[in-house]
Amino acid sequence: MTLRRLVHCALALTVAFAGLAALYLNLGAEFAGLAQLLVYVGAIAILIVFAILLTRGDDTAESVFSPSGLAGAILAAAVFAVLAWAVETSGIVHPAAIPAAPPEPMRSIGLILMHRYILPLEVIALMLTAAMIGAVILALREKRPQPEQIQRSSAQ
Repeated sequence: MTLRRLVHCALALTVAFAGLAALYLNLGAEFAGLAQLLVYVGAIAILIVFAILLTRGDDTAESVFSPSGLAGAILAAAVFAVLAWAVETSGIVHPAAIPAAPPEPMRSIGLILMHRYILPLEVIALMLTAAMIGAVILALREKRPQPEQIQRSSAQ
């Protein structure tokens, strides 16, 4: 939130996604952690970075941090405080009171995804590919000179 350049913000988002994947893996949710790593870090964040790099012009900024960075940091701290208060006062006193979900091996989850949900998986893959192709087309589109620019250059 405090960075000035959009590319740096997207890379920071990628690091945040990777940290969340590490947290999932640390908590023992292997499928959620690996899915976070593959989908968000490996696909979504990289797609965002490529789209920014292909469509943006040259960003010339004097400093790394945005002038509104202090306001962003204060807002982030306030959101964190509200979320921490909500978790503390949620009424869940004993984590052992929550029944554990039955362990589902990653192999069975993969088989379900590849058999029952293959069509939505392929549709999402095609949509991401179309978005990437659209970003490349937008980036490579040549600017055609306007008629008044052609007349000015021929008159000189």
